[in-house]
Amino acid sequence: MLVELVFCLLLAVALLGPDLRAQAMKGVKCGGVLSAPSGNFSSPNFPSLYPYNTECSWLIVVAEGSSVLLTFHAFDLEYHDTCGFDFLEIYNGASGDQGNLLGRFCGRVPPPPFTSSWHVMSVVFHSDKHVASRGFSAAYQKDVCGGVLTGLSGVLASPEYPNNYPNNVECRWVIRAAGPATIKLVFVDFQVEGSEQCTYDYVAVLGGPGPAREHHYCGSARPPTLVSLSHELQVVFKSDFNIGGRGFKAYYFSGECQEVYTAVRGNFSSPQYPSSYPNNIRCHWTIRLPPGYRVKVFFLDLELEEPNSLTRTCDFDHLAAFDGASEEAPLLGTWCGHHLPPPVTSSHNQLLIVLHTDRSTTHRGFSVAYIGVVPMNVSCTRTDFQILISAQALAPLERTKVYLGSRSCAAQEMGSNFRIQARFDTCGTESQRRNNTSVIVSVLYIDFSAGGQEDTHEYEVRCEPRRKEASAHLLSGSHWLGPYAATAEHLQEAPPRDEVEALEGPVAMVAQDTSDIVFLGLCILAGVLMVIAIVVLMLL
Repeated sequence: MLVELVFCLLLAVALLGPDLRAQAMKGVKCGGVLSAPSGNFSSPNFPSLYPYNTECSWLIVVAEGSSVLLTFHAFDLEYHDTCGFDFLEIYNGASGDQGNLLGRFCGRVPPPPFTSSWHVMSVVFHSDKHVASRGFSAAYQKDVCGGVLTGLSGVLASPEYPNNYPNNVECRWVIRAAGPATIKLVFVDFQVEGSEQCTYDYVAVLGGPGPAREHHYCGSARPPTLVSLSHELQVVFKSDFNIGGRGFKAYYFSGECQEVYTAVRGNFSSPQYPSSYPNNIRCHWTIRLPPGYRVKVFFLDLELEEPNSLTRTCDFDHLAAFDGASEEAPLLGTWCGHHLPPPVTSSHNQLLIVLHTDRSTTHRGFSVAYIGVVPMNVSCTRTDFQILISAQALAPLERTKVYLGSRSCAAQEMGSNFRIQARFDTCGTESQRRNNTSVIVSVLYIDFSAGGQEDTHEYEVRCEPRRKEASAHLLSGSHWLGPYAATAEHLQEAPPRDEVEALEGPVAMVAQDTSDIVFLGLCILAGVLMVIAIVVLMLL
């Protein structure tokens, strides 16, 4: 008990010290630290008129691992369109951090119930020098079951998780995103009493009105990742009178904290960028391209909390990339601080970016751009280029949208592939000297333009004939790459072996390099003719 008291006092001094000093100067007794499991508090003089020029801060601290439910019994403050005069502010954590602000309220409409995403919640009451009203009365309770969740992200868990949940409970959470945004729900642990129809203990997810949008889950198999059909998602947990389990834990992501990108290229950034991102959030951005593509991500800006000074690891705010659609996919990298990472590339057509922030210290955040890397097999001989691209990767593009140098050198359809084979004296190819090496170059165009929107990707196709080595590099359309636009960034690594085999399999359309054989044959023929000529001269 003594330890908890000391902790509360230290936390109050650290987070509310300036506010408490201001209250003492104004001579109004209000605010403080509320550390009991539940309680009530109200504006000064409630239900009489509150005083002018008053500011009160309450810090609600419950046991770590718990959450706080805040509800209002009465609410009557001076009204203003933007609540610029008298107001009440509710914070998911410390009141000094605008990233934790859940809302500012005034007038006579009480705020909705709020559930914190951790064990600390702050409430600030402010009045100016004009117009007073009755004020407010509120109650809080720890370890609540259910509530309204309005943050960009948060955690849901069954009562007493990870210990067994109690019998005869019913919890209802309403997750509400701002504006028209959707909500993603990801279960990370799940163990609920199982039955054939999930009639005993269950978790129900309701994406909107109507039974067709309701799903029930039980047993030990984790439910799939769910995305709401609107800006609201309801989660209900119910247990009967016997047999329990560990329960469940799930993360939710909403608004600008969860997006799915399907365009061939694009940009996105952290919430509120370039202003400071919020505290205590976990955000998911999924890039999902058509089968056959790979995803390459460029980091245009990065300013997160610095790494741990002792371990030099990203233990606080950090950004991570996963080679797939979930955090269970292979990790491509984790970054923090302000040094720009190099580009990362997925091995398949999906990549997940995750931003995790803790409960203190925020910065500008990040900005990234991505492009879908078209898997292609580029090769060359001493005389020509051969390019193979899977038609599935470029669906629904027509072959005429893929061409080398000019539209007269469009690709041909051969089986399931687009094929371009062009001699070095055609299709806009030219000889250049780079790094004291003679190379043949041309430009490959892939035209994604649609609906009047110009979108053509241009790759420089390069061949070193002596070594018969070929490569492709992004040339234009790279204004969105920020600092990377200054150079022709090498986007076209060799495709994975299985893709190469698919491209070169039953419909192997790359012509064999016969130039060496022809050259050797000519040499032999010349030698034979020379011998014949010498013999003839000797006979004469």
